Amino acid sequence: MPHILLVEDDDRLSRLITKGLHESEFEVTAAYDGMTGLKLALQTSFDLVITDIVLPQKNGLEFCTEIKALKPNLPVIMLTALGTTDDKLEGFDAGADDYLTKPFEMRELSARIKVLLKRFSQQRQQKVFVLKYEGIEMNLEQKTVSRDHMPIKLTPKEFNLLKFMMENSEKVLSRGEIAEKVWETHFDTGTNFIDVYINYLRKKIDKDFETKLIHTKAGMGFILKKDYETGITS
Repeated sequence: MPHILLVEDDDRLSRLITKGLHESEFEVTAAYDGMTGLKLALQTSFDLVITDIVLPQKNGLEFCTEIKALKPNLPVIMLTALGTTDDKLEGFDAGADDYLTKPFEMRELSARIKVLLKRFSQQRQQKVFVLKYEGIEMNLEQKTVSRDHMPIKLTPKEFNLLKFMMENSEKVLSRGEIAEKVWETHFDTGTNFIDVYINYLRKKIDKDFETKLIHTKAGMGFILKKDYETGITS
């Protein structure tokens, strides 16, 4: 039975979520502040963490950042009433693997938990730990990236986006594909999540190098490719 750490300071909501997770056959340990949650996460082997952002003692963003630095393969879902684009970007930059805005349905939370548990289980079984493409080297175990031997610091989401693009190099990837595979979700049409993160990544991967690798295929999506072609812009 998967063991989940729930960090939520609202006692009533914590009890409701715990009850719903038990009904979905998950074991749950609850914490009511970020500091206690951090201690529990480091002392106990959990399969997944669910955390609010607004927490006493240590907020969810700080909590998530510290957990991901120490346990990068522990999936984290953020539950919060803060639902603007900037709030979500902050959550993803802190290392969150998924983001669910309150109020939510337990069925959706349970479904997202199962998707993340499956994805992280598959990642742990992977035999390839280093990806390489045109001078970019990505170590999946150490979570490091370099280009032409120059270290490049990426946020967790930037890392996952680059990983997906390297796994599908020289293939045009639509915004829908990227949203589904990197965020495990379907964003509303009109959101600019993907474009924002592509721009973040482009500044770090291409800005200081003569050869540009991340390109936009007008009306179609994005591609990681060395050669410049008609219809592709950097």
